[in-house]
Amino acid sequence: MSFRPVDQELFPGILNALFSSLSGSGREEDKCRLIPQSVAAGARVPGFKSSSATFQTFTAWCNSHLRKAGTQIENIDEDFRDGLKLMLLLEVISGERLPKPERGKMRVHKINNVNKALDFIASKGVKLVSIGAEEIVDGNAKMTLGMIWTIILRFAIQDISVEETSAKEGLLLWCQRKTAPYKNVNVQNFHISWKDGLAFNALIHRHRPELIEYDKLRKDDPVTNLNNAFEVAEKYLDIPKMLDAEDIVNTARPDEKAIMTYVSSFYHAFSGAQKAETAANRICKVLAVNQENEHLMEDYERLASDLLEWIRRTIPWLEDRVPQKTIQEMQQKLEDFRDYRRVHKPPKVQEKCQLEINFNTLQTKLRLSNRPAFMPSEGRMVSDINNGWQHLEQAEKGYEEWLLNEIRRLERLDHLAEKFRQKASIHEAWTDGKEVMLKHRDYETATLSDIKALIRKHEAFESDLAAHQDRVEQIAAIAQELNELDYYDSHNVNTRCQKICDQWDALGSLTHSRREALEKTEKQLETIDQLHLEYAKRAAPFNNWMESAMEDLQDMFIVHTIEEIEGLISAHDQFKSTLPDADREREAILAIHKEAQRIAESNHIKLSGSNPYTSVTPQIINSKWEKVQQLVPKRDHALLEEQRKQQSNEHLRRQFASQANIVGPWIQTKMEEIGRISIEMNGTLEDQLSHLKQYERSIVDYKPNLDLLEQQHQLIQEALIFDNKHTNYTMEHIRVGWEQLLTTIARTINEVENQILTRDAKGISQEQMQEFRASFNHFDKDHGGALGPEEFKACLISLGYDVENDRQGDAEFNRIMSVVDPNHSGLVTFQAFIDFMSRETTDTDTADQVIASFKVLAGDKNFITAEELRRELPPDQAEYCIARMAPYQGPDAVPGALDYKSFSTALYGESDL
Repeated sequence: MSFRPVDQELFPGILNALFSSLSGSGREEDKCRLIPQSVAAGARVPGFKSSSATFQTFTAWCNSHLRKAGTQIENIDEDFRDGLKLMLLLEVISGERLPKPERGKMRVHKINNVNKALDFIASKGVKLVSIGAEEIVDGNAKMTLGMIWTIILRFAIQDISVEETSAKEGLLLWCQRKTAPYKNVNVQNFHISWKDGLAFNALIHRHRPELIEYDKLRKDDPVTNLNNAFEVAEKYLDIPKMLDAEDIVNTARPDEKAIMTYVSSFYHAFSGAQKAETAANRICKVLAVNQENEHLMEDYERLASDLLEWIRRTIPWLEDRVPQKTIQEMQQKLEDFRDYRRVHKPPKVQEKCQLEINFNTLQTKLRLSNRPAFMPSEGRMVSDINNGWQHLEQAEKGYEEWLLNEIRRLERLDHLAEKFRQKASIHEAWTDGKEVMLKHRDYETATLSDIKALIRKHEAFESDLAAHQDRVEQIAAIAQELNELDYYDSHNVNTRCQKICDQWDALGSLTHSRREALEKTEKQLETIDQLHLEYAKRAAPFNNWMESAMEDLQDMFIVHTIEEIEGLISAHDQFKSTLPDADREREAILAIHKEAQRIAESNHIKLSGSNPYTSVTPQIINSKWEKVQQLVPKRDHALLEEQRKQQSNEHLRRQFASQANIVGPWIQTKMEEIGRISIEMNGTLEDQLSHLKQYERSIVDYKPNLDLLEQQHQLIQEALIFDNKHTNYTMEHIRVGWEQLLTTIARTINEVENQILTRDAKGISQEQMQEFRASFNHFDKDHGGALGPEEFKACLISLGYDVENDRQGDAEFNRIMSVVDPNHSGLVTFQAFIDFMSRETTDTDTADQVIASFKVLAGDKNFITAEELRRELPPDQAEYCIARMAPYQGPDAVPGALDYKSFSTALYGESDL
């Protein structure tokens, strides 16, 4: 039992009462002794009046305690005279042993025993200057009653305190609160408020409703009400009957001390229930916090698992680099990737940001409730999610680069394949019939002139053959490049190329063989028509030029910039400038043919028909020339179309660059402004939070500008534009910057919310928070949001901490650093600084407090049972404890005993739950 000084309002009343009771004795020495030395404690003495009710109540109160020792008193002013029962009473109510009493019958023995009792009372902080052992031994009734009242005040009423009130006011407040719900009960004092007996019945019914049928009581029958309360209290609550119902009813103002004494017995009888209620409330509060934290942990585990599963499913798709055969198939893959970036990924970005916010909030709540930090299950840490996310973004980047490179490759392959087919077709058309011609043995029956003609014709063929050597090499080179670029139809290309090469080798061999045969019979040949020979020699290269021109005019082209198409147009213009010279050459060649015909006719020479030296007839030259004339305007049209396309692409580049050069710097500026806001933080935390949320809305409202940029970027990709010299910003840079901006503002808001949570939970005032922020910012010289060790030490010194550069100061500083920087990173964040300052200035529940509360519920036992938990706690929290408490293993264990001590330490991370 703990003791406090006697109530300063009640105890002096006893002394004055005793003073007034002795004022007529005429003993001046006694009057002088009654001047209270307790005046130093502020005591004054009102009158003390005794009555039969006082004698009855005090006697019953004393007997309620003496019967525990197997004795009682009959006459309160006679039975305490020898001091024996007085010492016994004090031992019973205090639970302490007094000095051994003297058993003699002489007056000195009695005085010594009473003095031992008075000395014990004085040792408990009560100065009984006005009461002497002689008065008690002499049977002075008023002095004896005053002493008993002092004992009642000290041991029965003094410890009653409700909301820092005095003992009497506390007891009255307790009565008022307990009887407030009951009709016809209005407790304002300890006399007339109790006359009708309803207040006594209400106190019993409030705590033991099964003992009283309160609704059947009548205010106009006070005697019945009082006797009912007295009988129930004596029978079921072990409170002896200290008052008489008729005396209370027939007295205008019942004795206040008698009623206070009796009512205090009810308070002590029911105080155990009050302690159990307080203990249950504390446990409920602790368990509610633990249940909420466990729910947040489960939510984090679920969200983290879902996000990691989505990342694990998505990465294999992004790492699937199986090339397709056509551009259309690859463009479909690119469109699928765009859908992923626009539709599927943004919600996951938001989930990741929200997951980090929930994790930080949970850790803050755990710190504020003095719980250990939350450690997610293996593989679900925030770092695991960040690593997975980084792997995902790397896969995204690689996948997009691969898609664009594949499209470029396929586009190049299509261009080369078409070029190969065109050149191969032209060559195959040229070689058609050449083997038959070279194998023809017409020289065996030809005349000399015919042979000479055949020789000249063969020379012209060799010239033509040499001119085609470059084309064959080009065909082989294109086929080789298609093989190196892994063209899907490489087999057919190689087959066709091999056939052309084999045929070319055969033509070379046949040409050599025919030349040998013609040279063998050359001596037998006469002259050959020089004009036909000249025609053939000039017609062949001109024919090749026209074929090359037609090939170039029909050649496929691919460009990516306006400069490239303008280069092609310039080259085409240069080609057109050579057409007049070519036309003159054509007319000259045709003139040679006309001159040969004129000479033959004039000399009556019979020509065999076509020129024996060449198969290129004037009709062929005119036909091909006409074809060239037709292809030139078509080429003009194609180049102009491509020029318009490139001009459109240039417009898209400039349009995108114009928007990107606005959005990019805007995002960068906002990131810098958020950095300054997070450091400066002016006004209250609520003002800062409101300002940051307005700032966040302004950022979200800027999203249409990003959507417009996405639309422009989509047009650029659809147009297969791969570079843009007008801006340094790519869409990827803009996306990453935007995601970082949203994440940064969300994290800054979360930091302020956690500071509010810390301030409210720890009771930190706004002025303290501002002082902490001002001190932190003052020493954060680089505005990086964290302090180095020396900056942090200077900050602590400015706040009054003794961490100077000596052995004691260094030890204290190292202790503080181990708290604010447990990972030894060398930096102290503002959140860690706030957590430290809040722990230094506030208090939280501890495991010892929870253990003490469980011990109250268990009735001071070292274990608790499931029945006791279900009786004292709400159902869900009782079952929560039962499911998690380990069986009690102590020597005093009973079946079903539960270990509440290990459970309580586990709540605060001091052991495993």
